[in-house]
Amino acid sequence: MREMFSAIAPKYDFITRVISYGMDRRWKRLGVKRAALPENAMVLDLASGTGDFSRLVLEHLPGARSVAVDLTEGMLRLARAHGLNEAVCADATVLPFADASFDCVFIGYGLRNFPCLGTAVREIERVTKPGGMMVALDFFLPRNKMFSELYLGFLYAQGAFWGALLHGSPRTYTYIPRSIRSFVSVADFSVLVQNMGYDRLDAREFIFGGIGLHWAVKR
Repeated sequence: MREMFSAIAPKYDFITRVISYGMDRRWKRLGVKRAALPENAMVLDLASGTGDFSRLVLEHLPGARSVAVDLTEGMLRLARAHGLNEAVCADATVLPFADASFDCVFIGYGLRNFPCLGTAVREIERVTKPGGMMVALDFFLPRNKMFSELYLGFLYAQGAFWGALLHGSPRTYTYIPRSIRSFVSVADFSVLVQNMGYDRLDAREFIFGGIGLHWAVKR
């Protein structure tokens, strides 16, 4: 996983915008806006990539502090180049932070890539303050099987095209539909989160359940 994301890091922001047809930024803004963060919030931007959520939080709340965490140092170098000084290379299943450190944990497209989803959610819950939030944006497996196959086929074709064009390898971005096929639905993830110490859950589906945005409050 680290090797793959190191290779795509320079094109990561571009491909994220292209595959979402420009909607990615809007979804992330909505995630931050509805998080209801305190003025001096301490935020963890997990699976941060180049730090989109961190920059949006700091733009929305100048008094906040955000720590970007990613498994790939190449992504974090780009995050630092974008002005994010607090960037840590770490595994989401073993976070190097004390219990109840953060008012909110944002995860952008990282859930599918965690080696054990349940372990990662438990670790996110551990480092979140009571009453704090988890905000997660990701691809999900649509529940409608016919649409699911069409959706995955479209993403495969799109990923192969951009992989060949940008990296000379059609397989570079076909990991996206492959990871979705073995993932859960928006509703299934909602149940998992509620069973792991969160309530007051709200979820929004986009592209008929192919993209999901969750807000959950730690008990």
